[in-house]
Amino acid sequence: METQIIIAVDGFASCGKSTLAKALAKSLDYIYIDTGAMYRAVTLYFLENKVNIKDEPSVMQALDDINIRFQILDKKNTTFLNGKNIEEEIRKMYVSEWVSEVATVSAVRRAMVKQQREMGQQKGVILDGRDIGTVVFPDAKLKFFMTASLEVRTQRRLTELQNQDRSLTPEAVAKNLQHRDHIDSTRDDSPLRQAKDAVVIDNSNITQEEQLAMCLALVNMRIA
Repeated sequence: METQIIIAVDGFASCGKSTLAKALAKSLDYIYIDTGAMYRAVTLYFLENKVNIKDEPSVMQALDDINIRFQILDKKNTTFLNGKNIEEEIRKMYVSEWVSEVATVSAVRRAMVKQQREMGQQKGVILDGRDIGTVVFPDAKLKFFMTASLEVRTQRRLTELQNQDRSLTPEAVAKNLQHRDHIDSTRDDSPLRQAKDAVVIDNSNITQEEQLAMCLALVNMRIA
């Protein structure tokens, strides 16, 4: 595709943001940037190094020691933290339970937004997260805002996590999703919200293939 643009994909937890963003990036031959993985990587580092998120000097020092990069391994986008493959670890529930709290810290958000903007300078990128279309790239050429019912999101997340922990219950997963949604939507710094010019997609009752076809059509229309 000759014309390359920045595409923002935002939405609630487990609403299919990453699935859509990855599929779009593959179809368009764009760079995919998983901003949620970046916050998960910071959360993992904080947990492993016992960083108190209320201690600003400690947070700033920790951020200076964090290097996050992405690499394609076995055809999958893989997250590395200080040279270590952490893709599986950051998807575990104990990280999910803390990532929204870490993401409320202004210093963390400033550091991640700075990196995300640097990554997006080359255009031809798709970023998924919570504040891409409103804060990171408010002038993105195309913005999608993903949503789905809590029941559907719970089942998706449960299916993903039960490969790691079969003791998880739908109730525990739903509670975690609601907790994250609340924190992300009410935080003072860069809260989760729908951009005014975003295309809203409720994928509760459509397939991934239908969703991708719909979004690709919109991308082609916007470029044209």
